[in-house]
Amino acid sequence: MAIAIRKASEIQSIAAASKIVAKTLNHLKAQLKPGITLKEIDDMGEKFIRSCGGKPSFKGLYGFSGSVCTSVNEVIIHGVPNGYTLKEGDIVGLDIGVEFNGWFGDAAITCGIGNISEEDERLIACSKDALYFAISQIKAGMHFKELSGLLEDFILDYGYVPLLGFCGHGIGRKPHEAPEIPNYLEGKKAKQGDKIKEGMVFCIEPMICQKEGQPKILEDKWSVVSSDGMRGSHYEHTVAIVNGKAEILSKE
Repeated sequence: MAIAIRKASEIQSIAAASKIVAKTLNHLKAQLKPGITLKEIDDMGEKFIRSCGGKPSFKGLYGFSGSVCTSVNEVIIHGVPNGYTLKEGDIVGLDIGVEFNGWFGDAAITCGIGNISEEDERLIACSKDALYFAISQIKAGMHFKELSGLLEDFILDYGYVPLLGFCGHGIGRKPHEAPEIPNYLEGKKAKQGDKIKEGMVFCIEPMICQKEGQPKILEDKWSVVSSDGMRGSHYEHTVAIVNGKAEILSKE
């Protein structure tokens, strides 16, 4: 499938959806505290998205039941919002997609609940730092595989490993479009395959495991954990290639 090249007006439309994502994440982050349930977070997220004129694009997508992916502790991505009550020392990933006027935006953060361990602070920092490092390195003309290789090297240098089998992605008229952007280099040659071009819009989302990158899907058929059974973290932004560089769309 060809990777879409967007006009400036189309990038603005994706940015409008992505800005609702950013506002919703900031709103939910301010509400996080011990005693709140994942279902309450999900309900607040959907209500806020709709109050901004958007639609929660994850709700019903591929059969997902919630509006917000709420991934607690060992769950790295795709956590289903349920009755679990957050506790002091938990970490929780919030991943949100929004449709606004037929265009999509997507972003994610991982947050600590109350006081968390230094180990968990570092784990969260890895996904956030990897994301912003990758964005700073993106330029038109580089191969997507080069970007994947940069992400993998950064994560490994941090002392962690990327989650295998899941990836960043294109976005625009659909929540998931070409290309797929793993957080690791597939094969040995980075300078091959599709190149990043002016006008492309895509999501970068480092997903961090501690020891083993092999994924395991839990009984709910959604929640993804590492085979090492340890906590993970996840950060994501929607970016557009403007003037040869990556511009973050999913921010207020």
